Amino acid sequence: MGSSVRELAGATPATRDRYVDLLRVASLGAVVLGHWLMAAVTPDGVGNLLAVVPALQPLTWLLQVMPVFFFVGGFSHALSYRSLLRKRPERPEGAGGSEDSVYSAFLRARLQRLLRPTMVFVLVWGAAALLVQLLGGGGGLTGVTLRMVTQPLWFIGIYLAMVAFTPPLLKLHERYGWGAFAGLAGAAVAVDVLRFAAGVPYVEFLNFAFVWLAVHQLGFLRADGRIRRPALLAGAGLVTAGALVAFGPYPLSMVGMPGEKVSNMAPPTLALLCHGLWLVGAVELLRAPAARLLERPRVWRTVVAANGVAMTAFLWHLTAMFGVYGAMLALDVELPAPASAAWWAQVPLRIALAAALTAGLVAAFRAFERPVSAPPVAAGATGAGPLAALGATLCLLGVLGLSMVGFGGLLDGRTALLIAIPVSAPAAVAMTLGGWLLVERAGRGAGVRAGIQRP
Repeated sequence: MGSSVRELAGATPATRDRYVDLLRVASLGAVVLGHWLMAAVTPDGVGNLLAVVPALQPLTWLLQVMPVFFFVGGFSHALSYRSLLRKRPERPEGAGGSEDSVYSAFLRARLQRLLRPTMVFVLVWGAAALLVQLLGGGGGLTGVTLRMVTQPLWFIGIYLAMVAFTPPLLKLHERYGWGAFAGLAGAAVAVDVLRFAAGVPYVEFLNFAFVWLAVHQLGFLRADGRIRRPALLAGAGLVTAGALVAFGPYPLSMVGMPGEKVSNMAPPTLALLCHGLWLVGAVELLRAPAARLLERPRVWRTVVAANGVAMTAFLWHLTAMFGVYGAMLALDVELPAPASAAWWAQVPLRIALAAALTAGLVAAFRAFERPVSAPPVAAGATGAGPLAALGATLCLLGVLGLSMVGFGGLLDGRTALLIAIPVSAPAAVAMTLGGWLLVERAGRGAGVRAGIQRP
């Protein structure tokens, strides 16, 4: 792997935006570290450190960095889709389906990078969960693990939606620029007004789309060099988010808290969107010094290596964390009360062990994250676009459903509500696999060659 990383780093074109790659790795790394640190595990269950020590909740204004990842996704998706548009062959007179081919090729390339490691994770954990429950297990920490280990998949589901909506939203961006972002942000404002002022039920779930797609739209603006005043963006976002929390119905924490009536994350709120503006402005202010740092060969090789396994590490990091806690319980190692002096003293050891176990899991499964070659974009694949869109929708629903229901209660038919529809884990897996097959079928003759920014 070392030689391939060295070769990849050495072959990096001068035009590549290395800072985007750093932001991608750093944002996922911050999420992983945050999960390891916030988990307050005891023999009786799993809590949240931020609920035990509410004074730590302001830290989420720095550590809740998912908006940065989605912002980076918008940048990469804009470059990738435009690259495919430039490479598509000339369409013969009267032939159809050129844009359909580009769209299906774009979806296929993106979904391969996302779903290959994700489906391996899902199938391995599904088989393990079935075996555990057939043997009569599934209680205690094992049961908690089976329920919680799939929760980070919500991020994959939202990212799939961003991929699917890239072509139409990119067109809106090219026509309206900041106006397209303002439209999505305005829709998020309207949703929160209907939710909090008018009490309209279920409307809040629309902000899963409006808030995250608005952040994604900021990536389009960056791709075109239209974020020219990052300090203003950061300041406006920070002040507005602070005012919303101080005077509105929004909680202080920018991550979900157990038992709270209102969460800024699930579903996202206007306060989280403003938090995203603050973070995007802040990271843009750091762009120049970071770019100078990334010119150093050793630093850049580290970023390249991390990018090659980032999704695998993200998928398996909770597995590693629960594995560490399970081993401690099996060895009768005391689990101190969360936030006690003994608990804090144990933090470095637990994180080091979780990192080591994650590294082992990455070594075992990293091959599934490697990009696969695909044929060039084909002309005239009429109908490929709608088929690919249907497949992406099924993947989105399946992954989100699995993130909600988990693998606990497989033999009992346990379900979770997904848009008011009960979904079981087997049904969610079937939707994801079926959707992926549709995307593969639609994009098989309309692939994408290497040379685009990786997701």
